[in-house]
Amino acid sequence: MEKFTTLTAVAAPLPIVNVDTDMIIPKDYLKTIKRTGLSVGLFSEMRFNDDGSENPDFVLNQPAYRSARIIVAGDNFGCGSSREHAPWALHDYGIRCIISTQFGDIFYNNCFKNGMLPIKVSHEELEKLMDDAERGANATLTIDLEAQTIQGPDGGTISFDIDPDLKHRLLNGIDDIGETLQNAPAIEGFEQKMAEERPWV
Repeated sequence: MEKFTTLTAVAAPLPIVNVDTDMIIPKDYLKTIKRTGLSVGLFSEMRFNDDGSENPDFVLNQPAYRSARIIVAGDNFGCGSSREHAPWALHDYGIRCIISTQFGDIFYNNCFKNGMLPIKVSHEELEKLMDDAERGANATLTIDLEAQTIQGPDGGTISFDIDPDLKHRLLNGIDDIGETLQNAPAIEGFEQKMAEERPWV
């Protein structure tokens, strides 16, 4: 899994509350178990018109935000169903960090398993960051995971909390499988011991 240490990037404002996983990636795109190629479906019902053309009013279609790697979102982002395709689609598009006041629990945990950092902030802090994000091409934020800070374009800094274990995983690029493999010597020793003591198993 790709490590997350620091990120300086354009932040796209998405001031919509209760953006659920069906809005992030509609059910029509859930026919694959591959983590790549899903960016085309990201926010597709908002990004595209019925004829398939881009909706110029949607933030990620606007020139200033096409390269955004951070989303500053309204309350309760990622609620709804538990579909893993939601973080997959965001990551495939290039999004590495989402900032909101609250997240759907399953979506929140799935982000860490896919190398993305979801950051919880207060309503007052979100309002400030949303204002920063609305500056267009100048809406650059710097996320420092080690220091647990968000630095705005004016130099102001906001601190955030994160579970130490989840932080360790992101900083070192360790997913669930990687965490298990860290115990490979102990697992192999156990398997060898069982093979010797219970060869019939």
